[in-house]
Amino acid sequence: MDLPLLDPLYPLFPDPATALSEPDGLLAAGGNLSVDTLLGAYRQGIFPWYEQGQPILWWSPNPRAVIVPNQLHISKSLAKTLRRGGYRITTDQAFASVIKACAEPRPEHLHRPDENHTWISADMIAAYIRLFEAGHAHSVEYWLDDQLCGGLYGLAIGNVFCGESMFSRASNASKIAFSHLAKGLEKAGFVLIDCQLENNHLNSLGAQVMAREDFIAIIKDAAEITIDWPASLISTKVNT
Repeated sequence: MDLPLLDPLYPLFPDPATALSEPDGLLAAGGNLSVDTLLGAYRQGIFPWYEQGQPILWWSPNPRAVIVPNQLHISKSLAKTLRRGGYRITTDQAFASVIKACAEPRPEHLHRPDENHTWISADMIAAYIRLFEAGHAHSVEYWLDDQLCGGLYGLAIGNVFCGESMFSRASNASKIAFSHLAKGLEKAGFVLIDCQLENNHLNSLGAQVMAREDFIAIIKDAAEITIDWPASLISTKVNT
């Protein structure tokens, strides 16, 4: 496999159209996880995804999984939970705790503790905390009785939110957090939530696939837009 190797100090990404089809979207290796490098990657439709012990790997899959905020699918049971409330939603109040929770093994992995089950390594955690401190990455938190029981994180590129990962310690916690995120983004004028790759959880929320070239056209336009993070539209001051 002939994979471009990026300069560790001054990485220049190849055209995403040159990414491999197997594994889907693998584009390059190397480079670094600085704020500038990560922002440059996301603005071109590229993201890092690799396991501990591997070099940094960069991806741009085709097709891309996305959710249009105003097309979010809310099931009857989820709608009932949202109406019932009994929880609190915040944003950017516990970013480090959220990303560390996303890195924890899922329940189905607990019986295989010696295996590596996450791509969210210590280096990735540190990199995204730097993005958060620079104002580009954001988290949404789901609280029950002042306990962090769910949430998600990602970063905003103009009017596109690039979702990275989510976690739940209570029933439907991540779906509830995502629902509040999507509704807040819709009101603020965001046009797309990037989900990167399809999975059943995202599909249940209305994820659809988009050709890579179409996604990249949207993200490049988004990179020219400045939009404030809609914290007040996502957070709940009182249980909803």
